[in-house]
Amino acid sequence: MTERDLPPLNALRAFEAAARLESVSRAAQELHVTHGAVSRQLHALEDALGRPLLLRQGRGIALTAAGQQLRDSTVAAFDQLRRDWASLRQSQGTQPFVLGCPSSLLARWVIPRLDRLGQDLPGFTLHLSAQEEPFSPTLAGLDAALMLASAPFPEGWRVHVLAPERIGPVLSPRYAGHAALSGQPAARLRDEPLLHTASRPQAWPQWARAAGLDAERLRLGQGFEHLYYLLEAAIAGLGVAIAPEPLVADDLAAGRLVAPWGFAQTSADWVLALPRRTNDARGTALVGWLQRELETHR
Repeated sequence: MTERDLPPLNALRAFEAAARLESVSRAAQELHVTHGAVSRQLHALEDALGRPLLLRQGRGIALTAAGQQLRDSTVAAFDQLRRDWASLRQSQGTQPFVLGCPSSLLARWVIPRLDRLGQDLPGFTLHLSAQEEPFSPTLAGLDAALMLASAPFPEGWRVHVLAPERIGPVLSPRYAGHAALSGQPAARLRDEPLLHTASRPQAWPQWARAAGLDAERLRLGQGFEHLYYLLEAAIAGLGVAIAPEPLVADDLAAGRLVAPWGFAQTSADWVLALPRRTNDARGTALVGWLQRELETHR
């Protein structure tokens, strides 16, 4: 035995209910177990202590001196635990849910859908945090992180796969080379200086391999630090860019961009990572909403 030893906790919970309610039967009802299960837990607690805690009197119980002492401490401890638990649950529901995501996803996909999120999940208060550096192994300071990524993931994350990533070339009808590229096979892009981003250097090679092209023969032109700037350049008619499908869905629908060669699936996914250290029910609700949104509003 050490100073940190505690009595059997399941047995202690059964004792607290029986002592507070002065009845084994009522304790069984409160705990949603059988009368026999509570009795066995009480015997186990007495065996661990080495002396009786209560006496059976007809249909009721009477506490010994040791039982009275343990009753007073356990009832106070469980009452405090209930109050603290209720306070934590209430504060969790009123505090904003902090969602981290790369700034390009934030600007081009999350923010345009905030109004719909508010309609579909009323009362869900979201705080957005743009992240440019890799997410920490514990997601410190965040309730969740939305990203395009692939396994393996840190052990401190609970990862929910939302949808496979699909990428493809996009360009504006305003682009000077649009007419020459119209109706041409994807191989025609080997002669085009392609817009690219340092944040996704693997995007063009991944798409080329999926399209059956030799990635080594692609020519990269103007580069941009972030995907957001890359897509703004494409919309401005500066060239052909490579983009995840959901990030350009609104631009395709509005005619600001076209995707003549379609989109190809990569090895990455849209994922929502939650910290293993917490169990916030709002995270589960957000997972479902994001999955539906990615499926319905690409």
